[in-house]
Amino acid sequence: MIYRFLGSLLLTFCNAFGNYGWAILTFGLIVKLIMLPFQMKTKRSSLQTMLLQPRVKELEKRHKGNPQKYQEEVSKLYRDAKVNPMSGCLWTLLPFPIVIILYRAVRMPLSYMMNLAAAEQTTLTELLSNLGYYVMPTGRASVFEELKITEALHTHFQEIVSSSAVAEFAGKLKDINFNWLGLNLADTPSLNFWANGLKLAGFLLFLVPLVSAGLSVLQIKVGQAMQPPQDEKAAQSAKTMNLMMPLMSLWICFSMPAVMGIYWIEQSVLGIVQDLILNKIYKKKLDSEMSEFLAAERAREAELERKRAETERLKAEGKTQVNTNTSKRRLAAQERNAEDLRQAALRAADRAARGLEDSTPPSQVGTRRFARGRAYDPERFDAADTPEAESSAEE
Repeated sequence: MIYRFLGSLLLTFCNAFGNYGWAILTFGLIVKLIMLPFQMKTKRSSLQTMLLQPRVKELEKRHKGNPQKYQEEVSKLYRDAKVNPMSGCLWTLLPFPIVIILYRAVRMPLSYMMNLAAAEQTTLTELLSNLGYYVMPTGRASVFEELKITEALHTHFQEIVSSSAVAEFAGKLKDINFNWLGLNLADTPSLNFWANGLKLAGFLLFLVPLVSAGLSVLQIKVGQAMQPPQDEKAAQSAKTMNLMMPLMSLWICFSMPAVMGIYWIEQSVLGIVQDLILNKIYKKKLDSEMSEFLAAERAREAELERKRAETERLKAEGKTQVNTNTSKRRLAAQERNAEDLRQAALRAADRAARGLEDSTPPSQVGTRRFARGRAYDPERFDAADTPEAESSAEE
């Protein structure tokens, strides 16, 4: 089960560093390193899409009244540039499921780090309660009760593990230290941190969500530093998203144990460093690649426009060019037809020069002598309407 795997991983780091804070930071670093190849791909795709925006604007103006053609041209542009604007969406959303999984593993250390069964947790809770180290809730238990029990276990670890009440599973119990740099990472930050007296630990916990939100804002600014100016609609949408991320960070850090806020802060810091480095690496390279691509695209369009204009000019002058894709049989037929027309014109000119009557039959169309039929008579219907024809018909 993924929660037990994550709990075991956190426990391994706790044993290695002797502290839950360094354990969660190590886990966050590993997550970032695993995600790095995918986020590099996302960053590259994002920058490529950004560099293509001026070209997309050109296509939008050119096909303003034809949205279907515009979409076709934009799709072709992305395809030719080998850019998929949607390729990075999945990896952008992946950190949220990781936070949800981590949250459950963090708030239930007895279940996922120590692998205690329900009966064993009950025995441990009753022992701590009987010794006065833990006060059992009178109503509905908090979702963070396992953290409180684990804190009490850490404070009196040697006494608890030596008790006969937990002898059967004493080997499963682990001493997990939540104190890190003056913070108790098992506590949840509070807005009224001064309620029980102004204490440094409470104030430091209160600062965790604020620092997290501030770093979220900074990360957004760094990530958008290379983006071109947006239109009003896109700018409004981006503004809404830029507001949602810090607010979400505040909500997460004020409603969850401080360890989640520390994880969120670490991810923001690593994200800022990552964006600064990737922007520097990709900017020069992609600028060159996209400039060459766009220059080639414009040259290709200019050549197509030149050919179109040349074709229109030839059509206006009555000239045509041979289509190289035309079949040999069709080309031969076209040549025969042209030769027949030429010979017919020569014969007509020769007869006219000698004062002879035109021998072209009335049934002829072009070079086809009997196109209207061998018995075709253009006057046969007119002859029936003459007075002589009518007299003959009466007799």
